[in-house]
Amino acid sequence: MRTLLALAALVLVAACGSSEGGADKAAVKEGRWSYVSGNGETVKVDHTPVRIIAHSDEAAALMSYGIKPVGIFGNEKPAENRNLKDHDLDGIAVLGTAWGEVDVEKAAALNPDLIVTDWWPAEKAYGGFENGVKAKSKKLADLAPVIGGSQGKSLVETIAYYEGLAASLGADVAQGADEKEAFEAAVARFRKATAAKPGLTVMAMSPADDMLYVGNPPYSPELMDFGKWGLKVLAPKSPDPSFPYWENLSWEKADSYQPDLVLMDDRAWEQSQKIAAKQPTWKSIRAVAAGAVVPWPAYWIHTYASYAEQLDELAAAIENARADIGS
Repeated sequence: MRTLLALAALVLVAACGSSEGGADKAAVKEGRWSYVSGNGETVKVDHTPVRIIAHSDEAAALMSYGIKPVGIFGNEKPAENRNLKDHDLDGIAVLGTAWGEVDVEKAAALNPDLIVTDWWPAEKAYGGFENGVKAKSKKLADLAPVIGGSQGKSLVETIAYYEGLAASLGADVAQGADEKEAFEAAVARFRKATAAKPGLTVMAMSPADDMLYVGNPPYSPELMDFGKWGLKVLAPKSPDPSFPYWENLSWEKADSYQPDLVLMDDRAWEQSQKIAAKQPTWKSIRAVAAGAVVPWPAYWIHTYASYAEQLDELAAAIENARADIGS
């Protein structure tokens, strides 16, 4: 399960075609507004949207450029969402704090003109509208058009998508220049760290009470980025065909993979550590026994600032890692 515990182009009426997301590709125009969503479809509104409801993570992306939504929904309380920690949430209605549950009646009262939430290619659904979401919560899509960046092949592209979307909504995205510069510096450090450890292998994992979930890089944008930047991210041999984000390993088979460094899903970091510690086979993974376990920022990053912070932490871990633990 993805939640486990729990590119773009502005297309004006007279324009043609589309391109990858980026602020320099977008412009604001009074009257009709349109933008290409992460699923490739063009979303159209008869005016530039101003009353936006967004998933919490995506809301943070827009807010980093000064676009403040009227309502948010997410998988946890706003105070528990790291993306929102530096943002002023005063005046924003909280419509849901658990996966798959949104107060649509409360949302309707906000009179939204756009819903912003990620597109998940493997599920062919927007976040908040996947299989398993309560039917009444899915009625959120009846209130306004839905749009969002794709959780596809690169987290950099996803972040750039929201930069472009914010620009199309009227934001001055130049205000994010410092964050982007810090991100580029973090990428450079990450590349340098991986170049110095060419044999180092890592694997992404997420412990649950009944299963050890092993991350499948092609369905994790940040893992794909790490690979492009020189890190050897191992892929599981048998991902779940119906939900290819993961291979589902029984705890008895926890030692099936032996990376030098374990990247552990950090969306519920303390809880995941406690769950893993209860399993006798957790330490059958040699990297775990050696203490080579570091946080994996799984699926939650949506801004250059957050990505820069996480990349710096990972680069430090790589710099200090041993490349002779795994097999």
